[in-house]
Amino acid sequence: MASVEIRSVKKRFGEVEVLHGVSIQIPDGSFTVLVGPSGCGKSTLLRMVAGLENISGGEIAIGDRVVNQVPPKERDIAMVFQNYALYPHMTVRQNMAFSLELAKKDKASIDERVEQAAGILALTPLLERFPRQLSGGQRQRVAMGRAIVRKPQVFLFDEPLSNLDAALRVAMRTEIKELHQRLKTTSIYVTHDQIEAMTMADQIVVMHDGRIEQVGTPLELYDQPANRFVAGFIGSPAMNFIEGTLRGNIVEAANGARLPAPEPTEGSRAAEGRAVVYGIRPEHLDLADDGFDAEVVVVEPTGSETQLFARLGMQQLVGVFRERHEFAPGRKIRLRPRMQCAHLFDASSGQRI
Repeated sequence: MASVEIRSVKKRFGEVEVLHGVSIQIPDGSFTVLVGPSGCGKSTLLRMVAGLENISGGEIAIGDRVVNQVPPKERDIAMVFQNYALYPHMTVRQNMAFSLELAKKDKASIDERVEQAAGILALTPLLERFPRQLSGGQRQRVAMGRAIVRKPQVFLFDEPLSNLDAALRVAMRTEIKELHQRLKTTSIYVTHDQIEAMTMADQIVVMHDGRIEQVGTPLELYDQPANRFVAGFIGSPAMNFIEGTLRGNIVEAANGARLPAPEPTEGSRAAEGRAVVYGIRPEHLDLADDGFDAEVVVVEPTGSETQLFARLGMQQLVGVFRERHEFAPGRKIRLRPRMQCAHLFDASSGQRI
């Protein structure tokens, strides 16, 4: 196992720069997730760690060794791809053993490693099958087994669950996390799915347009987003944003609603009359007689909770309630945000105040 350090890494394709001096510390044994919208540079960064893309600037170190000029096969990493990349003419056993055979390992060692990985991944009964005889989840486990047998210093996962259906994604998510807890190998996982990031990661790196927006634990990012982008990207349903003007300890929304402003973060100053964006998560809206007026638009019961879409002037808000309420489209209700859970962002920069 080894730590990974990414130091001011840049990537250019011709004149276009897609990574702008990215720096990340990935501790030994951690499970770090790179998350962000399509095109943010997360897969490119992972491929640079793997050695599949050249580095235009900066350094990448695995353990104590800078690997900028080290070929992929000598980096002691194993990568799990989105499309499994299994050899169709080989059995599960042969697929898992192939990289070890190329490395000239002895047969006894190969058999031991394959059997051990198959036992961890519940693949033992499937070792003599071919990939065409397996389900999507089983194929993904074979791809993971092929990586495990190499006993690398670092695992790299490039959106490995994207091709699976919703139920199987949830199951495989749990399996990958359990596998990491057992092996404790440093892992870097790329996804655009923030739910995957929240449920699997020790550390999340939120990326946007080739830059890092914030690094932290899942709950740090959820409870203390550094800016409006992180606040809106992390969490499902997404955070509500209401544009307004700061008046003392009150935010005046465009439609006249008055919202209690949270305390500014340490070191920031919230000037009177400043244009701000008020952020509140759907589960932090309560029904209350002293709240602001809103009109119910759509009600979505899910069983364990009810999602409510309401209109505040021209603004649509989402609320989540675990209690059972008799909501109906067109009904007038009053909503009150929990002030201790509210967030305030500068309207121009998007930074948290």
